[in-house]
This record gives sequence, C-alpha cells and structure tokens, in this order.
Amino acid sequence: MAELCKISAAMVSEERSFVLKFDGYSRAKALLNNGQLVISTPFSVGGHKWTVRYYPNGVLKNYAEFIFLYLHLESADAEGVKAKYVLAVLDKNGEAVPSYSHTNPMRTFSKGSDYSYPLMINKADLEALVHLRNDCLTIRCDVTIREFKSQEANIPPTDMHQHLADLLKNKDAADLTFEVGAQSFLAHRCVLAARSSVFKAELLSAKESSAASTIKIHDMEPDVFKSLLHFIYTDSVPVLEMASNKGEADVVMAGHLLAAADRYNIVRLKQICEEKLCNHINSKMVATSLALAEQHGFHRLKEACLRFLASPPNFEAMIASDGYEHLRSSCPSVLKELRARILPAEWKSVR
Repeated sequence: MAELCKISAAMVSEERSFVLKFDGYSRAKALLNNGQLVISTPFSVGGHKWTVRYYPNGVLKNYAEFIFLYLHLESADAEGVKAKYVLAVLDKNGEAVPSYSHTNPMRTFSKGSDYSYPLMINKADLEALVHLRNDCLTIRCDVTIREFKSQEANIPPTDMHQHLADLLKNKDAADLTFEVGAQSFLAHRCVLAARSSVFKAELLSAKESSAASTIKIHDMEPDVFKSLLHFIYTDSVPVLEMASNKGEADVVMAGHLLAAADRYNIVRLKQICEEKLCNHINSKMVATSLALAEQHGFHRLKEACLRFLASPPNFEAMIASDGYEHLRSSCPSVLKELRARILPAEWKSVR
C-alpha cells in the first residue's frame, strides 16, 4: 500500500477586496445591546472562509459609543493562516474614508483564536457625516493571504528489499562463494558485512580480504543457510511467514535459524525466531527448544519452556519425546533447575 505523505509546496499569496453592506444601521443600533453582533456574508480568500463581525454598540461597556468591526477566520480546519487586511468605511461615492480606515499588518489567524484588531468608529462622528447612505453602513475589506500550502502525494513504499533480493537472485557482482554441504551460494562481501558484525570481522579484515573468495560453512544445513542469506538481503523470513507452513517443520526451521542468527549476531532474526518458538511450544518440541535456549543463552525462550513444563502432564510427555535424551545429556543443569522450581509433592509420581 502506498504511503500518504505531505510535501511542502511554494508559498501561496492571494489578495482580494470585498464590499460589505450592513443594512438597517439605525435598527441594529436600537435592537442590539453592547456585545451583540451582526456577521457579514462569508467570503473566501486563500481557500479559507472569512467574515467581518460588526458590533453596532461596541464590545465592552466602556466603549458602547463606538462601532467595532473585526475580520474573523471562519474555516473550521484552518490553523496558522497568515493574513494582512484593511477595513475602511466607504462614502456615498464608494471611496474609502481615510479617517475611518484601519490597516492591520500581517498576523496569524486560527479558528477559535481571538479576533483581529478592530476598526473602531465613534457613532456620533459617523452619523454627523453623510457616509450612511439609505441607513446602510458600507465597508470595504481588503485581505492578503500568504501561507505555505502542502499537497498530499502518494509515495510508494520502499522497495530496497526487492532490489537487494534481485541482487542475491541474479548474483550480479557477487564476490563470495559459500559452500554449505553439497550446495554453493554466491553472495556479496559488503552486504554481509553491513548486516552482521561477525561477517564484518571475518570478511573485511586484511587477511580475509586477500584470501580466496570461497568459504566453507560447517554444521549448518543448506536450506538454513539459504534462509539466512535471504533474511540478510531482504529483512524477511518467508519460510516462517507462509500461511501454509504452520506445522512442525517451520518450528524446526525457526530453531535452526535461531542458532544461525546467534552464530552471526543478526539480532532481528534472533528475535523473530525466538518469538516463533515461544509461541509454538508443545511436548514434542519443548526439549529441543529448551536445550537450544540453554546452550545459546536465549532467556525468554528458556523461561517459556520452563513455564510449559511446570505442568506435570507436559513434563511427562516431554520425557517420552525424542529430544529428551539430548536435553538430559547436553544440559543436565536445566533439568535440575526445573525440578527445583516445582514443589516436591507434585512430582512424586514423576520421580
């Protein structure tokens, strides 16, 4: 699935002028109390909705003799919109009256924030002049918007893992050959060194760099090494992730891969395999998993096995499994530890 990202675009600037008429000046002054308002018809600038808010009898009690006019941002989803504006009373000829004009420098508007700085007009002075034509107060509002707008773009997810998988599959520029059993695997020295501290120490030392490019791997099955290489190049383990492979085979493979990941210190693969084994403990596999955990120091897996074996029926079934003899011969101390954690009365039949 593509990722949705926001990409900053260039600064957007827009300037527009609007003429707003507030009819019934005398009626609004008579009916509305101090602090009550009339809201103009909304207008749009910069893709945002704006209004002018008109208080015929002022906002505060101490200013009841003044008209207050504010520019207000109405768009619900607007944040941090920068705007400058001019509010001006128009005379009977449609010209701005300089003494009844207010220019506000660039400021930031957000929905729900305080209003802008107002245009204040003394009602007595206004009414003494001839700027109220047909009992209508006419205002011009010039608004300039400057903001950085962002646009949404669908950015495809990374495909680096696919490129590296193709590099492994096609063997392009491979400079190493691993012999594992009867099979050979081509690989790239720099990729292995980048993914494994053990490979880095072995492959990038002066001695190894000048040595032959064929390396023999002992004590590992070819299919395990193949899966190890695949993870190194792609960070995925298909052999453990396939929905059709949920039986005992993938648990066995998880055990082999866990040992291989520990051998080459590939931390993420160790975590994946240990999680797989912890979630698939049964009486047939628990002895093998416990021996693996004890020999390699996988504490979480060991604890999960010991909890499973705390049940006498599970312990008895483990003793009858094929892996028990290996556990007893290779890790006798872990059996003593298990018995020490169980109440003796519960284990009379077992002993």
